[in-house]
Amino acid sequence: MPVTDEMVCFSLYAAARATTQAYRTLLAPWGLTYPQYLVLAVLWIDGEQTIGSLGEAMQLDSGTLSPLVRRLEQAGLVTKERSAEDERVVTVRLTAKGQSLRAEVAPIHHRITEIAGIRDEGRVRELITELQDITARLQQTTPGA
Repeated sequence: MPVTDEMVCFSLYAAARATTQAYRTLLAPWGLTYPQYLVLAVLWIDGEQTIGSLGEAMQLDSGTLSPLVRRLEQAGLVTKERSAEDERVVTVRLTAKGQSLRAEVAPIHHRITEIAGIRDEGRVRELITELQDITARLQQTTPGA
């Protein structure tokens, strides 16, 4: 048995890569990447966001997030607007096109859980909680990593 079969870190890594690949395939008809889909999902659920709050929600720094938002803006899915009070604050909003995409694209996360064989809603919630706990513990142990 390969040593990687004994490593939780490798299993998490492999699952993350497989998830990203599945999203890539399912999102291809709309020309969206998985991170772009996640930005849209946050905006669909929580409404307009500042770049800062969007970065917190996605656990991304602005240097990584800004190009994602720029590509979504170029695709006509979001708009960006600087605050009149503080030009450092940029707000991201869905356009009508971005909002209408929700009906077609948002349900993909249900398809991913089906493909993964996780059909029970209780198990989905349990898995999400366990992964969030792992993430939080690792972030506490390795701040800034």
